[in-house]
Amino acid sequence: MPAGVTLASIFAVLIPVGIVTVVLRWLPFAFVKALKGSQFISMLGFTMPVGVMTVLVVYTLFGQARDTGSIVAPLVAAAVTAALHLWRRNSGLSIFGGTAFYMVLVNLVL
Repeated sequence: MPAGVTLASIFAVLIPVGIVTVVLRWLPFAFVKALKGSQFISMLGFTMPVGVMTVLVVYTLFGQARDTGSIVAPLVAAAVTAALHLWRRNSGLSIFGGTAFYMVLVNLVL
């Protein structure tokens, strides 16, 4: 061990860090449990999935357009993904089918 570092000083740092980590990971669950049945939590449960997916789609489309210089492949792949989902209502098919289509489009067509 480096000079001045003792086992006691290591534990003096690790124990509070461990306690803070556990408390910070537990805290959101305690709040959700306390707010169970609240209109606000119900509204978040209804709107958050749509909001998160919207942010992910916009970030992906414009991130790819910025990286590759073209928005054609991401837009076509997003349209195929949406079409697959509307056709079968199967998330797994939509995700894997859209991803596979995008990879084929980028690697073999464009």
